[in-house]
Amino acid sequence: MPKKPTVKQKKHTVQKKNKPLTTSKTLKTKTTKKPPQQKTAKTVKKASEKKISPREKKFHEIRKKLLSQKKCLLAGALDALNELPGPTVFPDLGDQATAEMDRNFMLRLRGRERKLLKKIDEAIERIDQDIFGICEKCGEEIDMRRLEARPVTTMCIECKMLQEEEEKLREP
Repeated sequence: MPKKPTVKQKKHTVQKKNKPLTTSKTLKTKTTKKPPQQKTAKTVKKASEKKISPREKKFHEIRKKLLSQKKCLLAGALDALNELPGPTVFPDLGDQATAEMDRNFMLRLRGRERKLLKKIDEAIERIDQDIFGICEKCGEEIDMRRLEARPVTTMCIECKMLQEEEEKLREP
């Protein structure tokens, strides 16, 4: 059976634990390195501002605009879901038809907003991947005025006009 340590032995082990591990020899040979200077927010900001082109600054502004638009659409959709009337039965058939039309109209608007939210997410993703502002069809840069007017666009104006003309020709 192991012996229990005495009070003196306990004090001795506690003193060993509290003793500093460095000795005079290690202090003489040990050199202290200065910690590297930390960059302040101002120096980091200045460095990043120097590298950003005017086009990239516009992309950053467009990204902010897209995020705020997304936030507004989501808030509006939440409000609309709370206000959307359930199917109700009216004694008059005219009132019933009007209520159905209003409900269908609201649902159609929400469907369009859902598609727009998807396009906004895709545009934000393209900005993050540094492929925003490049036409999917021809690979040329999309004019900044077009991007500001329609930030979710994926085609330059020339390619979009060609696509619309082809769609018109397909329609009877």
